[in-house]
Amino acid sequence: MNPVVGEIEKMKTLLIRAEDKNRWERRAPLVPEDLRQIIAETGAGALVEKSEKRFFTADQYAAAGAGSCVGMADGDVICGVKEIPVEKILDNKTYVFFSHTVKGQKDNMPLLQRIIDSGSTLIDYERITDEKGRRLIYFGPFAGHAGAIDILSLMGEHWAEKGLDTPFAAVRRAHRYESVDAACQHLREIGGRIEKDGLPRQLCPFTVGILGYGNVSGGVQQIFDCLPTERLSADAVNDGAARDPGNRHTVYLTVFKEQDLVKPRADGAVFDLQEYYDHPERYQSRFARFLPCFTLLVNAVYWEKRYPRFVTWADLKRMADRTPAFKLGGIADISCDIHGSIECNVKSTDSDAPAYRVDPVAGTTEDGHLGEGIVVLAVDNLPCELPKDSSSFFSRQFSPLVPGLLSADYERSLDDSGLPPEIKRAVIVYNGRLTGDYEYLKGYFTS
Repeated sequence: MNPVVGEIEKMKTLLIRAEDKNRWERRAPLVPEDLRQIIAETGAGALVEKSEKRFFTADQYAAAGAGSCVGMADGDVICGVKEIPVEKILDNKTYVFFSHTVKGQKDNMPLLQRIIDSGSTLIDYERITDEKGRRLIYFGPFAGHAGAIDILSLMGEHWAEKGLDTPFAAVRRAHRYESVDAACQHLREIGGRIEKDGLPRQLCPFTVGILGYGNVSGGVQQIFDCLPTERLSADAVNDGAARDPGNRHTVYLTVFKEQDLVKPRADGAVFDLQEYYDHPERYQSRFARFLPCFTLLVNAVYWEKRYPRFVTWADLKRMADRTPAFKLGGIADISCDIHGSIECNVKSTDSDAPAYRVDPVAGTTEDGHLGEGIVVLAVDNLPCELPKDSSSFFSRQFSPLVPGLLSADYERSLDDSGLPPEIKRAVIVYNGRLTGDYEYLKGYFTS
């Protein structure tokens, strides 16, 4: 339904900014098809900042009814994906993007301070939730898709350099596929080769451990399920990995949940999920027992410092000392918490140089995925490798909330602004002031 004339006059101008965090960031928060619907529904003006790398072209946005611009001065509500450089923040605007500030991230505190000083409003996608606190805006399974594709591609080259011929050498990097569907079609062809010819005995049984079971893990599983897979429970994986050489025509998959990853510290205590969330200090990792069983690990677990680590340097050294010819060849740390749940992830990478190798005995790293050591994929922005699919998915979630962003009266108090409740929960700064739920961030500013 179109708004009446009086409502149209209140509508803000929407601006989609050009992403500039790195050369790989080709995503957009709204795709042309959804922007066309927003313009038709609201009558609002829309601008798209010129970009040479955005997946969707200026002509596609123009056909949807959006104008083109250089800079962000003419926008009222400015929507992006990644952080905006501090020097580009303008006064008295409404910004919507992933700010990476809610944990007090040191690198982004100057950005948060500048938004406050500018008298602007900051809305963070990560905090757009329903009444039960469930996130509504996210890039879904695409980090999982890209991470799974990339680790197979990297390991195919890694093993080939060692003289092991695997069909994974034919897997391309995720950004070289037009879509997830195209990647899956290719991987199903590779799966057919595995069914027919098998995998090298030196890699078998070919076992993959996936830590986590949420949206990202679902994307990982979708990719691996293009291959001939058999699921093993966590309790059965040790026996399964002991098969010699197992079924060379099968990829064995194990998905780990919290109760598989940790155990209570107290003797006789039983695992309780809510207790683990509330008091993780009462639990310790039990994952070291599984570490020698896997050919590949994929980490898709949400993690904070208060939780146990699942793969430590000490665990890796123990594994290598006990079994010099250990199975583990690669780790895709999709969660990418540096020194986090996968302790040997010591730095993030990008799509130009996505991996490095770790020496589990010496505790050292070396750039590149070819050579000795365990390959660690640590790209911290994987969905950008699938810009078409990930942008379309994101836009479908975000677009229904945009009319409320454009019709809100930002001169009123936050409570009376007319912003949808889902959006209100995500307002970190309102007209230059931290909102009540985010006043704790004052403690992260340095003088």
